[in-house]
Amino acid sequence: MKKVLIWVLAVLFTLSAAVYQRLTGPTTPLRINTEIVGESVKLKLTRSASVGDGCTVTVPHHRCIAGADLVFRKFPGSFEYDTVKMSSKGEFYAARLPVQPPAGKLEYYVVLYSKTGSVVFQNNENTAVARFKGDVPGGILVPHIIFMFFAMLLSSVAAFMAIFRTGNFRLVSFVAFGSLVLGGLVFGPMVQYYAFGEAWTGWPVGGDLTDNKTLVAALFWLAAVLMNRKEPRRWPIVVAAVVLFAIFSIPHSAWGSELDHESGQIETGKSVSE
Repeated sequence: MKKVLIWVLAVLFTLSAAVYQRLTGPTTPLRINTEIVGESVKLKLTRSASVGDGCTVTVPHHRCIAGADLVFRKFPGSFEYDTVKMSSKGEFYAARLPVQPPAGKLEYYVVLYSKTGSVVFQNNENTAVARFKGDVPGGILVPHIIFMFFAMLLSSVAAFMAIFRTGNFRLVSFVAFGSLVLGGLVFGPMVQYYAFGEAWTGWPVGGDLTDNKTLVAALFWLAAVLMNRKEPRRWPIVVAAVVLFAIFSIPHSAWGSELDHESGQIETGKSVSE
């Protein structure tokens, strides 16, 4: 029963961290709930885009909405806004943002009009920032995600085994460390390279939070594994697992790569939505 409980707890911990990271990250779509003429209208504005697929912004049809504009500008900086009329397509009004180079960002908002042409809504004080990235091959992205997930899962299993004094937590911790190395330090830089053109933008060459948090987690787990080479030591495993869980909960892509539109250089260490 202890082993079953350990795996159940580990799965719950891993899924909760993954969901929290996903929902709080700066690339998660901006959701806006508003009222127009007393009726509820929900908007979902994307904040992550592919260079290959582009970025289409949509607004759902509503009987109180007769037209919509998409207003955007390069970000960051003091650039002028451009406006394009959104076309009616199926159940939505839609328009595409101009594709930017990898790590390029566009700040945008939508303006909704009534049948009389008056403005009934605009989120110009709560804008969305979309960051573009290069297309990552599935053969690299999928292993990265799988190994990172298993690193977190097995890290939790090893920690609970150590706490409850059951099972071979040393063996599980070694596999967890190997998964972290493969997912974060092998496939991770490959993903970064395809997405933004540089394999590593963390310490000591940059301030990318995703790279830096992976490095910190790997160092803690390396120390835990080394301390367990000759004899079982429970608490280094627990500490390394807690560190990985805390790091895993940090929103993905926070303080990531950002293109400076004026210099043409990619900078790191800034929030995607700054």
